[in-house]
Amino acid sequence: MAQLFSPRANVYSRLIIFGLIILVCGASWATSTIYWSPYTTYVDIPFDQPVPFSHKHHVGDDGIDCRYCHTSVEKSAFAGLPSTETCMTCHSQIFSDAQVLAPVRRSLSTRTPLKWNRVHDLPDFVYFDHSIHIAKGIGCSTCHGRIDQMPITWKVNTLYMKWCLDCHKQPQNYVRPRDKIYDMAWQPVQDRHVDGAKLVAQYHIDTSGRLTNCSVCHR
Repeated sequence: MAQLFSPRANVYSRLIIFGLIILVCGASWATSTIYWSPYTTYVDIPFDQPVPFSHKHHVGDDGIDCRYCHTSVEKSAFAGLPSTETCMTCHSQIFSDAQVLAPVRRSLSTRTPLKWNRVHDLPDFVYFDHSIHIAKGIGCSTCHGRIDQMPITWKVNTLYMKWCLDCHKQPQNYVRPRDKIYDMAWQPVQDRHVDGAKLVAQYHIDTSGRLTNCSVCHR
């Protein structure tokens, strides 16, 4: 009976199998790289805004408390954005003719709110409540980074589910004293795990595992 395959068939089959393995591994690596890259996460990517607001100047240099502009951060799911009137409380007196603030003055005169581009924008299917995180000792910089050093606002964390679950699984690694929540420069003590466990108990944070249930965030 004549041979069906040439002697080179084994070589070709090995090359094809080896090539498919490389292709699958390469595709997996490329997918993972793109998924975690700034192209999709927008981490470290400044957003264009109607006014180039600088947290570095207002918070870092002038020492304005977060709650002066984000008035509902302690009592609402949404941190809140400052109204034009809040901005003009100061800027009707200082830098009142600055060209860069023309959109703010126009917003006030026309009673049309500024359309800010949200930097930390979760999908609609994710429920997040600022107030409960503040009440449980999660500081601003834990999620937003050193925003007091940002001349323009950008994300420092992906806000992906895995990132949220890291905190929900081990809250003792992230909680801080309530009087340090708005302290951007706060650093944990050396024995963070022990002190964190004490704060978890003090703040009555659920450690039963329920915080990792899907229904906690997906409602």
